[in-house]
Amino acid sequence: MMPHVLTRSLDRSATIFVIVVAAFGVLVPLSNLLLPAGSFFQVPTYLVALFGKYVCYAVLALAIDLIWGYCGILSLGHGAFFALGGYAMGMYLMRQIGSRGVYGNPILPDFMVFLNYPKLPWYWNGFDMFWFAALMVVLVPGLLAFCFGWLAFRSRVTGVYLSIITQAMTYALLLAFFRNDFGFGGNNGLTDFKDILGFNVQADGTRAALFALSCIALIIGFLICRAVVTSKLGKVLIAIRDAESRTRFLGYRVESYKLFVFTLSACMAGVAGALYVPQVGIINPGEFAPGNSIEAVIWVAVGGRGTLVGAALGAVVVNYAKTFFTSGPLAPYWLFMLGALFIAVTLALPKGIVGTFNAWWEPWKAARLAANANAASAAREDGVSEPNMAE
Repeated sequence: MMPHVLTRSLDRSATIFVIVVAAFGVLVPLSNLLLPAGSFFQVPTYLVALFGKYVCYAVLALAIDLIWGYCGILSLGHGAFFALGGYAMGMYLMRQIGSRGVYGNPILPDFMVFLNYPKLPWYWNGFDMFWFAALMVVLVPGLLAFCFGWLAFRSRVTGVYLSIITQAMTYALLLAFFRNDFGFGGNNGLTDFKDILGFNVQADGTRAALFALSCIALIIGFLICRAVVTSKLGKVLIAIRDAESRTRFLGYRVESYKLFVFTLSACMAGVAGALYVPQVGIINPGEFAPGNSIEAVIWVAVGGRGTLVGAALGAVVVNYAKTFFTSGPLAPYWLFMLGALFIAVTLALPKGIVGTFNAWWEPWKAARLAANANAASAAREDGVSEPNMAE
């Protein structure tokens, strides 16, 4: 049943997207590991890590597009779920350091020794096991989203009010994680990672494997989103986006649909954050900053809201531009450029890059098919069509 659902949900553009991501997931690591340094086609290790970060951002953009583009839920706090997934993975990586830390304590991370923690806090227990950390990567963001969504959607909080309280949620988490006594490293966060599953996190092979895993996560997340939006559930989500009151009047439990898709989106964001941390090498409270969540929404708007492919493309394009412009004399003006980009897209390309292309392509494609159909009909009327073999 599941293969049939996934096959049915893939059109030509979706198939091309999956093939391109899979090709990058294979070719970039092979280029990095097999080709000699200095070769024209060899991808340096630092670029592998940078591309891996872009792919993680693309997964986050997919998660936002699923709720905003198809259900009309504009969340300005999805960076919180991304950061929580990152912290869950960071806690596992910190537990793997052991006695190799600066203070040599086999149990307590360095920041806990520095802050005179008498013992490991109870909520750090279990993070020395990868399976437990992987479970928390999904469970913690998902549980927070479920509780938050249940309260918000049950109270029928919508529109700008929902956006504001999602932003308030992530800001509250930002303040909490900044506290040294909260047990997550305070302002410095978690860093100085050594190993992941026994492999050196700085090794070329490990970075290549993490990039490949990020591409796999992007493909799986894309397939899940496509399966959702092309199903009957997806049609209800679009109905909620376009006419929530009418959908509720027809008998659908709107709150349940919203809660499901919001929780699923948060779990995807958590996975993106977990893959992001070992490739970047640090996780700190700055990831909870409301500006990060707003920037992620801009990625979706630039690429094309309600297109999935456009959301991932927007994340890559905007973050590449950020890397390019913040490494030169224009670095102090990047935020102004980002704001100008958002305004320009809103005014000139309100459907985003992919949405605008689809708006141009579909009428042209329909006109071409109609012209072919008319030509075929005229040919049959003139007797040019092939004879019926049954006659």
